[in-house]
Amino acid sequence: MQLFDRPRFQRAMRLAFWCALLGAVALAVVPQPPDLGTGGLGDKFNHMLAFGTLTVLACLAFPQAGRLRIAERLSFLGALIEVVQAMPVVARDCDIRDWIADTLAIALALALVHVVLPRLRARWP
Repeated sequence: MQLFDRPRFQRAMRLAFWCALLGAVALAVVPQPPDLGTGGLGDKFNHMLAFGTLTVLACLAFPQAGRLRIAERLSFLGALIEVVQAMPVVARDCDIRDWIADTLAIALALALVHVVLPRLRARWP
């Protein structure tokens, strides 16, 4: 059985995915998010980093789920976060460009997974 197919590995990836998801959503809805130390690369970079990471973790945690389904669900999450940020109680700005950055990061991460994962599978028993 390969490393990526082992139940223990998948459980670890699911835990990592859910922790990353909760962290990303929490940072998205707090009125004043902390500085993540990304060197001034900007808000769009933070969005792309979060959703790229979530995509890779989702692909590793839920290998039986189709990649298009993962993309659709995570893109919907990005849109939902923007809707929540539009609520006055959250005191954040809703920006469709943030959702576009999320979706682009998801697409790029899926392309990366499509290229890299088969190579890793071939090398690791």
